[in-house]
Amino acid sequence: MRIKPYLTGRFKTLLEQRSRAFRDFIYQCQVGSRYFNAGEAILTQGEPLDHIYVVPAGRVSMSILAANGRRFQLGEANCDDHIFGEMEFFTQTPCQWSVVSDEHMQVDIICIKKLSEQLQQQPEMLFFFASALADDYQDSLDIYTSRLLHPITYNIAYDLLMQEQASPSLTGFDKVNQEAERFGTSGRVYRRAVKTLMDKALIRKGEQGLEIVDKQALRAFLDTYE
Repeated sequence: MRIKPYLTGRFKTLLEQRSRAFRDFIYQCQVGSRYFNAGEAILTQGEPLDHIYVVPAGRVSMSILAANGRRFQLGEANCDDHIFGEMEFFTQTPCQWSVVSDEHMQVDIICIKKLSEQLQQQPEMLFFFASALADDYQDSLDIYTSRLLHPITYNIAYDLLMQEQASPSLTGFDKVNQEAERFGTSGRVYRRAVKTLMDKALIRKGEQGLEIVDKQALRAFLDTYE
C-alpha cells in the first residue's frame, strides 16, 4: 500500500481530506532510516516482521518461493511512499513475500509497537489501511486468477496490452528468467510462448523489450479465449 490514498473507493473523499494527517501519523512512529543496496532484501519470506518500512522512492521487486523451489515474481514496483509489511503487521505472521531493493535507496523504519499503540488511540486511521489493503487484494487476485486460468501466451499478450494502455503499479523485468517467474513458469516455456506470439506477427522484440506489432490483431487474439 501507499501512504497516499488511492483515487478510487468508497472512502476516497475522506481519505483525501485526511491524507496529510495519515502521513504525519505514520511518521510519528518512525524510529530511523537506512540505506539498502540493489539486491538487498527489505523483507524476507518466512522471517518475523520486526518493523514496517516506507520506501519514499525507488524500485523494488516482490517474490514468493514455493516448497518445490519455484519462484513467483509479482513484479517490480516504482515506489512513491509505499509501505511494506502492513499485512503481516495486522496478521502477526512471518513475512509472506520477499521484498528486494532493485537500486540503492533510502528506507524509513516504522516501529510496529508504536504503530499499534497509535492505532488504538486513533482508530479512524484504520480507514487508510482497510481501503488500501482491499484495493491491493483485488489487484493481486486479478493477477493470480489470470495466471492460473489462462495459458501463458494469453497472459503475455494481455500484460503487454495493459502496460501500453495504462500506468500499471507493477511492471516487468529486463531479464527473461525473472519475466518467466512473473508468469509462473520457466524460462524455456516463456521463450516458447513469446515465439508463438511473434510467429503470429502480434509482437516483436524492440530495444526496450517486447512490443505490440498490431494492437487490433492482439485484441482479436485475446478475444478468442473469451
